[in-house]
Amino acid sequence: MQVFHTESKIIITCNKRLSPYLQREVEALGYEPVRVFPTGVELKGTVTDTIPLNLNLRCASQVLYSLKTFTARDPKELYDELVTIEWEKLIDFTGYFSVSSNVNNEHILTPLFANVKVKDAIADRIKSIKGIRPDSGPEVNKTLVHLYWQDDRAEIFLDTSGETLAKHSYRKIPGKAPMLEALAASTIMATKWDMKSTFINPMCGSGTLAIEAALLATDKSPGLFRMNYAFMHILGYDETVFFAERRNLKDKAKKETGFKIIATDISEDAVDIARKNARTAGVEHLIDFAVCDFEDTEVPAETGVVMFNPEYGERLGVHTKLEITYKRMGDFMKKKCLGYNGYVFTGNPDLAKKIGLKAARKIEFYNGKLDCRLFEYELYQGSKREPKEEN
Repeated sequence: MQVFHTESKIIITCNKRLSPYLQREVEALGYEPVRVFPTGVELKGTVTDTIPLNLNLRCASQVLYSLKTFTARDPKELYDELVTIEWEKLIDFTGYFSVSSNVNNEHILTPLFANVKVKDAIADRIKSIKGIRPDSGPEVNKTLVHLYWQDDRAEIFLDTSGETLAKHSYRKIPGKAPMLEALAASTIMATKWDMKSTFINPMCGSGTLAIEAALLATDKSPGLFRMNYAFMHILGYDETVFFAERRNLKDKAKKETGFKIIATDISEDAVDIARKNARTAGVEHLIDFAVCDFEDTEVPAETGVVMFNPEYGERLGVHTKLEITYKRMGDFMKKKCLGYNGYVFTGNPDLAKKIGLKAARKIEFYNGKLDCRLFEYELYQGSKREPKEEN
């Protein structure tokens, strides 16, 4: 059970539709995906390989290391298979572990029952060898085991992340209806922004888009904001690997950018929250915050990206007040943002029609369970056509 040095399947999960951006990140770290699917990326590696993955990935949720794949038709067969694993070499008998699961089996009415069977198998095995049952419960800040069980096919993993990676740990004050950090990073990666030109985020709310833009531009990884991962609680963990990777993160992070990131909101409270979150992330000095109506947002006479994440409600339909807002957003981009690429993230296609611009692309995302689109608008200076060359 030398999991820190033995290669096995690694599954990196993400929210649905984020896997193209997760794949890009994984490959940039030098890993070669074996498979990419709608909610994740599969590769081969050791638990040691999961350390840089956990510290660097912006779009991921969990990094799972496979221990065993087996057939289990019912809870008894599940228990019998799990009790054969050398858990005493993975989990400290004086420690604490928790179990999560994704289960679809005719004998299981609630995943909690499957979780209990996993806990019993682990605790019974360790007690039979060490004489003591380790503590277990719902907390995910220690060792974490994950069960994937579909029909009669089961796979047991070490979840090396613990708390989800989709939250980047700097947002201490969430604000109203905040965008998940992993989703914000993915939507920015989906744009044509080169991370070297102006990034404008009117209606910034709690500042997530502007902060993620600053983190991307300075190559500042989420691992700099977090000091506890589930891999740290697996027996055999060598902390020197973690601290070496964390030093690498610090060394590669840039302190300054040569362009403007602008974030505005009409709410003074929202801008105050955004400032505090940016301060926690160490990028407050890179973002120009202002309290104003979005139409009064400064737009430098350069090129870059202007990106909106406006309200859109949870249900499709007509919203008179928001219709006016969306039309004003379109007018703002047409009049003040020529030369930029404009983006609007929304879950309401009826409202998107009120923008009054033809979208060059409609990129699919989910916000929670809500089907969303990132609309891209090419805001050309003058005519789109190139002038003909003279003979």
